[in-house]
Amino acid sequence: MSVESNKPKLEVCLSPALLHLFDVKNSIVVIIDVLRATSTICTALHNGAAKVIPVASVEECVNIGKQLNAITAGERDGQIAAGLEHGNSPFEYSRDFIEGKVLVLTTTNGTKLLHMATDAIQIVTGSFPNISAVCDYLVAEGKNVILGCAAWKDRVNMEDTLFAGAVVSRIKEHFAVDCDSAIGAENLYAAAKDDLFEFMKGASHFQRLARFGLEEDIKYCLTPDGANVLPLFKNGELIAG
Repeated sequence: MSVESNKPKLEVCLSPALLHLFDVKNSIVVIIDVLRATSTICTALHNGAAKVIPVASVEECVNIGKQLNAITAGERDGQIAAGLEHGNSPFEYSRDFIEGKVLVLTTTNGTKLLHMATDAIQIVTGSFPNISAVCDYLVAEGKNVILGCAAWKDRVNMEDTLFAGAVVSRIKEHFAVDCDSAIGAENLYAAAKDDLFEFMKGASHFQRLARFGLEEDIKYCLTPDGANVLPLFKNGELIAG
């Protein structure tokens, strides 16, 4: 990929532990937590949720839920967190259930990264179910982009890297790409794109969720454009853009 200085930069941050190495203040940051936070966020908003409030701790989730009479949800290590009503499966947030309601969500990895990136020009969340909305927005804005992978407890993971690679593959002609992690992510996606689900079977998070019988969640989270809405982070809340 050639680098053209008159184009905005497109970079991939493979772990929250690396975010300090990137120019967050002068970039749009896309928070990526494919399995399953950002897949669930776009699904809830696509199905009419009034907003999603991402929080770091279960205690904060419970407290805000009581204040707002909201749905409290989240997971720790792939399972519903103790004290919360609902989990992190996108299938829980059908239109019949979520329309017009506020969802307060806490997750193992995604909400942590989101709160680390609050100095960004704009924060959006991305996953395969809303990949087209994300890509269209990034191209239209024409600003520097950091694709931020939530990873797994700061360790690089397969699914977030694959999504970052898919985005790079789609929009690279509009950006200057001088970032080895972006190039590597795109190459990984090229190797996997014909069957993402099969490719993911060797990944640690696939195996973690499969132990809980969540293969259908995984398939949904790897399928493009099932909930093609753009979640925008504003004033501590995610709303449909």
